[in-house]
Amino acid sequence: MRRPHPEPVAGLPERVTIYEVGPRDGLQHESPTLPAPDKAEFVRMLAETGLDTVEVAAFVPADRAERMPQIADAPEVLANLGAAGLGWHRPVLVPDAEGLERALACGVSAVAIPASATESYAQHLLGCSRAESLDRFVAVVARAKGEGAWVRAHLAMCLGDPWEGSVPLSQVVDATRRLLESGCDQISLGDTLGVATTGQVHRLLESLDAAGVGLEALAVHFHDTYGQGLANTLTAIRLGVTCVDASAGGLGGCPYARSATGNLATEDLLWALDGLGVRTGVDLKKLVATSAWLAGRLGRPAPSRVVAALQETV
Repeated sequence: MRRPHPEPVAGLPERVTIYEVGPRDGLQHESPTLPAPDKAEFVRMLAETGLDTVEVAAFVPADRAERMPQIADAPEVLANLGAAGLGWHRPVLVPDAEGLERALACGVSAVAIPASATESYAQHLLGCSRAESLDRFVAVVARAKGEGAWVRAHLAMCLGDPWEGSVPLSQVVDATRRLLESGCDQISLGDTLGVATTGQVHRLLESLDAAGVGLEALAVHFHDTYGQGLANTLTAIRLGVTCVDASAGGLGGCPYARSATGNLATEDLLWALDGLGVRTGVDLKKLVATSAWLAGRLGRPAPSRVVAALQETV
């Protein structure tokens, strides 16, 4: 299998952690709906590639599960995974207190909450104001931390909103600080629509740093709607971010932006990092084979350009 020529560049971190979102954020808007054993097998295959952290499922309310059947079977997925689905490196999404209790009852010890940097998205996603949602999550985080869980927040709409347009940096800084103060271990800054450019990423991270938010507590999550996902991610890494979200095969999208394509493909990110000499611990050949396997289950090619280029050589 072809591999990128490694050419290290000064100023980059020696290692980057990839937070794999394919089984949850990637699959949640995909069809057809896969059976729980297939989703569990997908998680196992991803883990075997060397991916350290894999977000495996979501404990969503019944009304949302009806609209998003792909993520309605979290308990079954975890049951199929057994011990391999638990631990600090297998987070599950919990949008509210009820979801957290259901997750804890299944034995999970890492959770992620879906927060919003904008008012409109909070109303559409969570059914309340942005301030109310942050207040609610304070209690959810406290409960999770009380059980010894690792907690992450996915902060959506940091760099553009479908109803409000550009997002004031002050709103993102405020939400990030409040979530960290509530006890979150990590905040993932999301470009949910995939509209950001590298200059915006630079300014956002500068603003957070100026507000006293350390980069060690941050991750970035870019969609590739306008082909900027990889460039934006590399910009964040050059500035010192060492945890980045990606989705195997480039799965995913956003239901609030019809033009939004999937998350940044893990394989595309890995090709770039391997070429820069940045260690991830992930085996590209195994990852391409995993995404090709899942594409077969979904009945369509993986969006990732690296998967398209390499899958016949695996």
